[in-house]
Amino acid sequence: MDTLKIHTQTVTLVDQVEDKFLNYIKEKNLHAGDSIPNELELASALGVARSVLREALSRLKMMGMIETRTRRGMILTEPTILGGMKRVIDPRILSDDSIFDILGFRIALEIGICSDIFRNITPEDITELEEIVKIGTVVGNNEYAPVSEYTFHAKLYEITGNKTISEFQGIIHPIMDFVKSKFKGLLEPINIEMKKKGEIVTHTDLLNLLKKGDEAGFRKAIEQHFEVYRRFLDSRK
Repeated sequence: MDTLKIHTQTVTLVDQVEDKFLNYIKEKNLHAGDSIPNELELASALGVARSVLREALSRLKMMGMIETRTRRGMILTEPTILGGMKRVIDPRILSDDSIFDILGFRIALEIGICSDIFRNITPEDITELEEIVKIGTVVGNNEYAPVSEYTFHAKLYEITGNKTISEFQGIIHPIMDFVKSKFKGLLEPINIEMKKKGEIVTHTDLLNLLKKGDEAGFRKAIEQHFEVYRRFLDSRK
């Protein structure tokens, strides 16, 4: 395929067509739900071959920007904000540095949503968290079964009312499992040392602070809850 070098990066014809199409959407002021011209008309409007256009459209369909519907043809759709990220975040193909960056981002995000949690939490949320904690399975020092860990923190994300934050929890879950498995030998000694010093913060501790309405205490506790990862990341620098 013909390519064009721009600022030392290789840009394919498909990349250029994708950009043209996105500009076309802006120029025509199209919105989610609006119909898109068929391939022949669109190729003519963009001044490109249909074969190249098809590949660009295929990319956009994978991103969730375009759908094909019966009797309507192609329409513009609103993709999920993190949909593209979900397709590429696979710990098997990410470098350790990238995985550590994502882990650090997750910690910062969870600390950052404390105010939203306390602003939005309801008695029904507390009841659900109580049930989650009740059936949660602890498998070791500050270690929960993956489903218990995911369910508890996913509920915290849900309470914020921010769909993008909730979506991120689903993306980060495989990364967390991967880190716990691959670096178990490094995490375990940190957990054991923290337990000896009484520094472990459990889901039960977090729940109790939520029930008390102690936002400052919860923020400090959630930081401590992730302290094992903080120390692990510091040790990798």
